[in-house]
Amino acid sequence: MSKLNSKMLVSGAEYFGVEELNPYEHKGNQPDIERAIAEHSLLVKAFKQAGIEIIKADAPEGCQDGIYTANWALCFKNIAIASSLPNKRKAEEPYARKVIRQYGYDVIEPPGRFSGQGDCLPCGNYLFVGSTYRTDRAIWDFLRDTFGCEIVGVETVPALDSKGNPITNSVTGWPDSYFYDLDLALAPINENLIAWCPEAFTKASRLAIEATPMEKIEVSLEEAQNGFACNLVSTGETVIMSPHAPKLQSEIESRGIKTITPEITELSKGGGFIRCCSLTLG
Repeated sequence: MSKLNSKMLVSGAEYFGVEELNPYEHKGNQPDIERAIAEHSLLVKAFKQAGIEIIKADAPEGCQDGIYTANWALCFKNIAIASSLPNKRKAEEPYARKVIRQYGYDVIEPPGRFSGQGDCLPCGNYLFVGSTYRTDRAIWDFLRDTFGCEIVGVETVPALDSKGNPITNSVTGWPDSYFYDLDLALAPINENLIAWCPEAFTKASRLAIEATPMEKIEVSLEEAQNGFACNLVSTGETVIMSPHAPKLQSEIESRGIKTITPEITELSKGGGFIRCCSLTLG
């Protein structure tokens, strides 16, 4: 079985801040930058402990979400599909493309909104791809034509207001969800195993995921939404994951896979977590 996430790109927390681009963010709850930088260093140490080669890029100056490199692109089979990000993250795009080209990738522009690896998760010859919140459905066919993979296109459930109506984010103008990126609801553990939160998906999407051939660990809505359980990084042998998802951790360890659980509090204030802070390059 091939190793996952053997090489990853990270940036830094020097400019990290909150702009309310998703339901987790609140402007009155800004991160402590010194603590955020320390947490990011702890996270990088955990990646290295798992045997992952880490490439460090400077954080893009003045970009509050530049720490979330997962949203810079999807790097797969020596091709990088660049991201098309929300309004408050547009300044990251040229910097991200420049950095990724330095590592030999042919950078291709997407035909619409695309949240990169945050919303597109390779698992063997499958690509699980999100839609609606940060990625357009036109991306599904584009990825199929580009990579020749089996596409599992899915949609998560929307965030709702007090009357039960779907919420539109007031900053981005886009529909919103607590699972706005797919990596908050689904995680490849190895080529034959995924963790996923069924309650995070629409009925049609649940059926699409259930139809895939890999083994599945079900994650509770509590651990997925409040513990960022699915926002993990796995090498196939070791999983770097939330310390606040004990049920998922137990399921993973019962399969003989090691876990590392760094404590993350500041980095999650932007609605991202462990997976969000890393972009797979190999």
